[in-house]
Amino acid sequence: MTEPSRTVEIERKFDVDPETPLPSWDAIPGVDAVTEGEARALDARYLDTVDGTLSRSGVALRRRTGGPDAGWHLKGPREGDGRLELGWPLGEGDALPDAIADMIARWTTEPLTPLARIENDRVAYLLTGPDGVVAEFVDDHVRATDLRTGTQREWREWEMELGPAAPTDAAGRTTFFLAVQTAVFAAGGRHSASGSKLARALGF
Repeated sequence: MTEPSRTVEIERKFDVDPETPLPSWDAIPGVDAVTEGEARALDARYLDTVDGTLSRSGVALRRRTGGPDAGWHLKGPREGDGRLELGWPLGEGDALPDAIADMIARWTTEPLTPLARIENDRVAYLLTGPDGVVAEFVDDHVRATDLRTGTQREWREWEMELGPAAPTDAAGRTTFFLAVQTAVFAAGGRHSASGSKLARALGF
C-alpha cells in the first residue's frame, strides 16, 4: 500500500437548525469569492475496539465512500489547534489494511469492530482569495447509527476548515475564525454541542 496522505485539519464546527439559511461570507478577511456548492453523498463506518480504546485515546478510524477523499482515514489526537489526518485508498473489500493496523498498533492491537455508521449529505463550498483556497465550508445533513445499540440520530451542522491559502499565523487564524463565527451566528448557527460526528453518533 502507498504511503498515506497527510493533512493537518484545523476547523470549527457549528450546530444549525434544518431550515437555517446559509451564512454570508462578505466580511471574511482574505476571501473574495465563493464557489457554487458541490453535492457529495458520504457513507462512513467507524471502527474501534469493543471497549473504545481508540476513542479514549483521541483517535478515530473510518472507511468512507463518496466525495473526493474516499478511502481509509485515521485522525490522530488533537495537538494544539490541529489534528493530523492520514489517508489511504479504499482498496479491495472492507478488511483493515496491514499498513493501518501497523499505524494504530501504538494504541491497540486488539480486534476492531464497527462502532458507528455515518451517512452525510454534504454540500461543499470553497472560499477563495488571491492566493487560492482559504477555506472549505461544508453544510452537512447527517444520519448516524450507533451500531452497538441500533440507535439512530439525525442533525445538521456546518464546518469551516482552513485551506492552503489560509493565514499561517495564530493571530491571522483567530481573526479569520472570529469573522466566520460572526457570520454563522448572524445566520442562526451556534457553537457545536459535540466534538465530532462520531461522538454525537454515540450519544456524547
